[in-house]
Amino acid sequence: MKYTYLLVNFFTIIVPFIFSFHPKLNFYKTWRSFFPAVVITGLFFVLWDNYFTGLGIWGFNEQYTLGIFFGHLPLEEILFFFCIPYACVYTYHCIDLFIKKPLSQVLEKWLTTFFITSSLFVSVLFYKQTYTLFAFICPALLLILAKYVLKVNWLLKFYLIYGILLFPFLIVNGVLTGTGLENPVVWYNEEEIFGLRILTIPVEDVFYGMAMVLMNLLIYKRKEA
Repeated sequence: MKYTYLLVNFFTIIVPFIFSFHPKLNFYKTWRSFFPAVVITGLFFVLWDNYFTGLGIWGFNEQYTLGIFFGHLPLEEILFFFCIPYACVYTYHCIDLFIKKPLSQVLEKWLTTFFITSSLFVSVLFYKQTYTLFAFICPALLLILAKYVLKVNWLLKFYLIYGILLFPFLIVNGVLTGTGLENPVVWYNEEEIFGLRILTIPVEDVFYGMAMVLMNLLIYKRKEA
């Protein structure tokens, strides 16, 4: 059982890693752009994660980890910030190769406006719940940066791909939050979330993941250009 979290990371990355060398995909050729993105983003999220763990906003069940800790975080949690982004950026890379037609900029504008305003509204409404506040305000700020400062033209593609990624996300995060297990690998302080869950997954995790993937892509795409 101590290998549970490690195995979640392993099975998340193993297939994308193997197919990174497929001659029609060649994702490995973009590693020069990917690794700076994952290191910079990972550092931000590890510091955030470590701080929140220290505050008791969430924590980790040592029953499912190897017991190797860096600060407040188990080794597996740090690996999470490499394995999950690798699989996500790989997925973006693959689908990007096959989406040839330009996507609607009008739809992208409306969706971006909706995500920004709704995320800011929820973060203000639930400002007393620390995780809710930060989980919603971070994607909102990143979308503002992407749309109005960096003026990227691929946000609709990002929404599409993140929507696809939500299916494996529900499996991976479901296991980590306790689906099918006696206890959750990652537990949450109920006072710091607003309580809406998808199965065992706090809805905040969806937007936390959105921010993590978007930050990786923003750096990855800038390095790739």
